Amino acid sequence: MRERIRVFGGAVLAAVYVLGKRNDSLELAESAGGSGALYGLSPSYPLSGRSPVADAFHTGRPLWLNAAGIAAYGENPPEILPANISLGALPLGANGIPLGCLVVVDDVADGFDADRRNFLELYADQVTAWLEAGGEPDPRVGRTGPRPLLGPALDRFCVGSFTLILSTGRIDVDARVLNLVDIPRDDFDGRLETLLAHTVPDDLPALMSVVEPGHITSGGRELEFRIRRPTGELRWLRLRYRVLADSEGKPERVLGVVADASHLRPTADEVSRVQRLSVALAGAMTVRDVSRAVVVALRDPLEADRVALAELEGDRLVVTVLDPPEPDAWPGLWRSNWRSEWPDAPAGALPTLEAAVREGRMSLWTAGSTLEPGLRGVGPGGLAVLPLPAEGRVVGACLVGWDEPHAFGPEERYLLTATAGLVGQALVRARALDAEHELATMLQRSLLPRKLPQLSGAVAVARYLPATVGLAVGGDWYDVIPLSENHVALVVGDVQGHNAGAATIMGQMRTAIRAYAVEGHPPDVVVSRANRLLVGMETDLFATCCYVAIDMEEGTAWCVRAGHLPPLLRIPGGGTGEVEIEGGPPLGVVAEAEFPMTTVALVPGAVLALLTDGLVESSSLHLDDGLRRVCDALSTADPSDAGRMADELLGGVNRRDDDVALMLLRYDGIGVRPLRATWTVWRLPDAVAHARRFTSRTLRSWDVTEERDAILLIASELVTNALVHTQGQVRLDLTFTGERLRVAVSDSSPRAPVKPASMDWEATGGRGILLVEAVSASYGSVPLGGGKQVWAEAVLPRREL
Repeated sequence: MRERIRVFGGAVLAAVYVLGKRNDSLELAESAGGSGALYGLSPSYPLSGRSPVADAFHTGRPLWLNAAGIAAYGENPPEILPANISLGALPLGANGIPLGCLVVVDDVADGFDADRRNFLELYADQVTAWLEAGGEPDPRVGRTGPRPLLGPALDRFCVGSFTLILSTGRIDVDARVLNLVDIPRDDFDGRLETLLAHTVPDDLPALMSVVEPGHITSGGRELEFRIRRPTGELRWLRLRYRVLADSEGKPERVLGVVADASHLRPTADEVSRVQRLSVALAGAMTVRDVSRAVVVALRDPLEADRVALAELEGDRLVVTVLDPPEPDAWPGLWRSNWRSEWPDAPAGALPTLEAAVREGRMSLWTAGSTLEPGLRGVGPGGLAVLPLPAEGRVVGACLVGWDEPHAFGPEERYLLTATAGLVGQALVRARALDAEHELATMLQRSLLPRKLPQLSGAVAVARYLPATVGLAVGGDWYDVIPLSENHVALVVGDVQGHNAGAATIMGQMRTAIRAYAVEGHPPDVVVSRANRLLVGMETDLFATCCYVAIDMEEGTAWCVRAGHLPPLLRIPGGGTGEVEIEGGPPLGVVAEAEFPMTTVALVPGAVLALLTDGLVESSSLHLDDGLRRVCDALSTADPSDAGRMADELLGGVNRRDDDVALMLLRYDGIGVRPLRATWTVWRLPDAVAHARRFTSRTLRSWDVTEERDAILLIASELVTNALVHTQGQVRLDLTFTGERLRVAVSDSSPRAPVKPASMDWEATGGRGILLVEAVSASYGSVPLGGGKQVWAEAVLPRREL
């Protein structure tokens, strides 16, 4: 006989028989090694008849026959069978369910020896797993049956064998094992360690348990493991082995069969989809981000017609996304509950959905399933309901629907199951981040000005954007501080860190700088005092700020910078650049630090921009490039609308590593300057009379005749109070704006005047403040450079100065 080609399991012929459509016969499904007719194999064996194949199937035990044993069955005359032939019939089945029979034929006269029988039984186990992986529900028999195998599948069935000698660690493998592990035959040295070197480290403990002395037991086991191919790709392999003992019962050898288990795992495409979804969900910071990632991962890849995602809140499902988003694409029950952007899914009106969520198990319905209209309309051709588990409970549900009849394959089931687990965890995380973000934003905005004041001769706008990476409260702040005599202060700052501590320091620094500014201190003194205050707080945080005080009448700005970005100045015509300011260190670093002051001239139409580094610097944007981008945007923006200009500067800021504070001031200038006059009051017996005469002369020079007596009374009372109740210098200031005349008296005492709660009309004093309040349109007191200023205003008929 010519030499046979060794095929499946080292035999010259192998054939797989499976149950026929009527379950009354075993039909040939696959064969390898040539025609079975040469060895007397039939394409079909009735289960009611007597044959090696039928007997092995019925008994569930392997049947080993030589030529005489085969002839004893009488199926074929002995003269047509080869003289040296052996046959093995091995039943195929799992979990008590018979699937078929594996028949192997070899040209050996004495039958298969013990080692080969062990190997072939292991091969049969691999074929059983192969049939199970290709199985699908059979409604006729109510169980899973093997799918018909097409083509020379056994020829492509990647399975190899090995023998491991436990005493020496030497291993004898066939060529197919080496091909599965991607080791060239010439590179293999017969050592077990060489094979294990290709195994993924996480799977090594399971493999090593096969040869660990304390764990070796007679009998067989199976396990799956992964190897890393030279291309970097992972390959799943399934190992089935038996441990054989010597004459004394001690483990001696391990016989094993290794097969490619990729067909038992999700395809590379499904794995890549899950991996891509994991990456997308890892970067999803909000519930909406999670919802969009789910739609991208499911709808197009599964060719679904509808995808809905909803969070479970009490007994309602709050929908976070519907795709497609048009109401007409969804059943009437959903449309009737459409509130604003999305409906609240009426779980109570959808009992099937409610039950699926309550049970927490994925539910799949094919076309024609009995469902309520609200669900049947979502997926008339097929519907998948995925409860989303997280932290031991169901946090939401995902619905995937098809219009055309849809069959749910094993890979698709894996994708849906994996998606549900990933999305549930991502929803919980995103919901927590949403709540944290909302709380952080509320805290941040409560520490910032609710609105900016109206300025004479300028327009100021501000914008604040919280960070989107990390979603923690930031330390950026801004403020516009009206000062006396048409002066205003602008400040933008940034406290180190993104937490509640940074926000607390931010609120304290903003309040302190405002207090120092309102007292009338020059800019360098304001910043210096704020620095000493922060040093004294004994905090590890520092802050940066840029403080600008502007005289609206003269167009002069005094700038102080403490470790912060310099302001940007856009001149009329569009040119924009950084204001060159000599800066000092950040606040809170050195107690006695110096903060030099720089003077900048503003012309009408100029735009001054103060900003924090979150606008111009990030992990993907260099500071110089960011400043250049903002300067270009500021140059091309229309200054007539300061608010739109600020929005345009923030237009390219989407994913932010840091929060952003931006303030713009468009300086228009004061068209008509107010008239001013100042008188230093000497502490003389007739000082009040001199102050009245100065006020009277000034009113005549300004041609003010209305409210003359009231103004003289105000000046007399305020000067009298300052001389009587304070020490040191007293100054009288008069300011006329064309419709208001302001009388202000400054002294060196920080104690504000107190209006008496009750008045004894026989008393000789205490009525001055009451008189001032009665005859003036407005009245007040402000701290000023260690002292105070008490002022009152009289309203005059409008006229041009």
